[in-house]
Amino acid sequence: QVQLVESGGGLVQAGGSLRLSCTASARTFSSDAMGWFRQAPGKEREIVAAISWTGGSLHYADSVKGRFTISRDNVKSTVYLQMVSLKPEDTAVYYCAARVGGFVATTQHGYAYWGQGTQVTVSS
Repeated sequence: QVQLVESGGGLVQAGGSLRLSCTASARTFSSDAMGWFRQAPGKEREIVAAISWTGGSLHYADSVKGRFTISRDNVKSTVYLQMVSLKPEDTAVYYCAARVGGFVATTQHGYAYWGQGTQVTVSS
């Protein structure tokens, strides 16, 4: 069983920045792709960004390209989501997810393990 613990959410004004972190308990972290998803009230969960096991392959939702950056530190078993130029429409619960396998998946069905979520609220 893989445990994922997110941190870094909070309340920020539009135009501000936040960095989310997700630390995994799995010894296989370095060989698994990771993803960040978000779910706003009344909306379906959507992918925000994903990163392959080496960090060499990245995927971003169109809505966050140029503003969000996903990265990973395999020594610390941690994946990050740096968010800048935040907008009110970025308000959501953000979830970290781990895939069994090293290649990026772009839908939630490709991920086997999920964190508890961290709230990000962007005020206008």
